[in-house]
Amino acid sequence: MQLYTYFRSSAVYRVRIALNLKGLPYESVPVHLRKDGGQQFAPEYRRLNPMALVPTLVDGQAVIGQSLAIVEYLDETHPSPPLLPSDPAGRARVRAIAQGIACDIHPLNNLRVLKYLKRELGVDDRARDAWYRHWVETGLQGIERMLADSPATGRYCHGDTPTLADICLVPQVANARRLDCRLDDMPFVARIDAACRELPAFERAAPENQPDAQ
Repeated sequence: MQLYTYFRSSAVYRVRIALNLKGLPYESVPVHLRKDGGQQFAPEYRRLNPMALVPTLVDGQAVIGQSLAIVEYLDETHPSPPLLPSDPAGRARVRAIAQGIACDIHPLNNLRVLKYLKRELGVDDRARDAWYRHWVETGLQGIERMLADSPATGRYCHGDTPTLADICLVPQVANARRLDCRLDDMPFVARIDAACRELPAFERAAPENQPDAQ
């Protein structure tokens, strides 16, 4: 398998964690989102991913974009260890947490959104960073309540084994810390993040441990 990656992308970070949890070997193909005007816009890459985003996973004839789609593909093609619970209610809860991060928090703070705020709308760096912090903190506070209010929360977001929810949570928390977001009122988020980062699969997937890290 080939994973088209950018070390700092939280979406790619999710896929790296999933691959590591599954014990699946893969080749990293760097796509630098800031060099050369954004290597994701190169014609050869857009033929693989018309959205001009990372990640893209190539597995034989399968070419898949979107991190959640990739993780669920990996879970279906390599079912052990599972990344979703066996029961419908559990799967729905895990997906709700994951989508709360990947669909509600992350898109508002994606690199292309931040660039648009600055370049097209004239938002200065201070206001742009305030935008980032507001939406990350607001979203993670919602995730905190989802975790704190449910008896299904265990060592990890759902029970005592990592799931798709944890795969999404850890990269988002890493981004939040990088931009100095306030997390001191989120004990469940902080505790689960710390538990995940003790696992080698999460540690190996961290941005600073990637071959294209800068």
